[in-house]
Amino acid sequence: MYEMLLRADVVVADISTGNVNAIYELGVRHALRPNTTVIIKEDVGRLYFDLNHVNTFEYRHLGEDIGAREASRATKALAALIEGALQSSSPDSPVYTFLPRLQQPKLSEEEYAELLDEAEAAHIYLSGILRDGQKAFDESDMAGAIKAYQLACEIKPGEPFFIQQLALATYKSKQPSELAALLSGLQIISALEPDSSNDPETLGITGAIYKSLWLLTSDRVQLDLAIRYYGRGFEIRRDYYNGENLATCFDMRSLTQSEAAEVTFDRMSAFKVREQLISILGKIVADGSFDERSDRRWVYATLSNCMYALGRVTEAAVYQSDFLAQQPADWEIASFETSKAAVLEIAAVRDAAKGHPA
Repeated sequence: MYEMLLRADVVVADISTGNVNAIYELGVRHALRPNTTVIIKEDVGRLYFDLNHVNTFEYRHLGEDIGAREASRATKALAALIEGALQSSSPDSPVYTFLPRLQQPKLSEEEYAELLDEAEAAHIYLSGILRDGQKAFDESDMAGAIKAYQLACEIKPGEPFFIQQLALATYKSKQPSELAALLSGLQIISALEPDSSNDPETLGITGAIYKSLWLLTSDRVQLDLAIRYYGRGFEIRRDYYNGENLATCFDMRSLTQSEAAEVTFDRMSAFKVREQLISILGKIVADGSFDERSDRRWVYATLSNCMYALGRVTEAAVYQSDFLAQQPADWEIASFETSKAAVLEIAAVRDAAKGHPA
């Protein structure tokens, strides 16, 4: 990585999630090269560090991927930005801007060629491991996924995606017991410091583990923690996975409250989150680029469960059919059914008590 940061003609750094590895590597690049470093980020979300003095390219994110229209616009604009950077002799690194006499470090072609061969061999090996991990997930083989992502983490320690996938496979495995798997998953994801993370995936996995601990132990502390992490994930980027689970956890907590005002607060919070989700996802489905999204099944699943929770059963059933038509993996279907059962059970209890959120 350090060699590439030094030698690459252009480095494009996406700092959208505030990932500490990406920010550190951006700093290394700024120290090694005076120019041809392009910083990009999505147009929403907050960053907890100071890069206001550096030009940043912004793009619109739609969830798990970017739609065709925005991809086309961003591609053209980013290409023009890169071409401009390659032709310019002016520094875009704040290091060389404010220390203009600083000399750039050098590496010989022979030294670089030797290191590059080693890096390419390692990349091929790692790519095979990642294919095995994805195949295991597709086949609901959590033991296989754990094995693959453990290897990936050994090859590239600290890589957030590998840690996230390992934590997900571990807690989903329920081995050697459900409780042990959840605690192991929590220990793994803690390496990404969810308390300060801006990454919705990290926050969503952490929230899911605490939610599962609550369902297993009935310990109210676990439920409060699930709400904390899901809430942060929804607040930062209006991430719909975090939002759906946040609403469900609010509903769950409303059933444990002894004060009428607390019951009302939790129910109204759940209702408002689902209203936002239906609005957000409705626009996503209506967008012309929706068919190109890789997360269509989860958009449908979220809309279905939101509708079930609000008593809009006919619409919920349609979205459920749309979800199943995407041919999700067995573990994905099980996850959907678990969420559906939870919202239906909560709705039944609420209706029995004749307490509606609206």
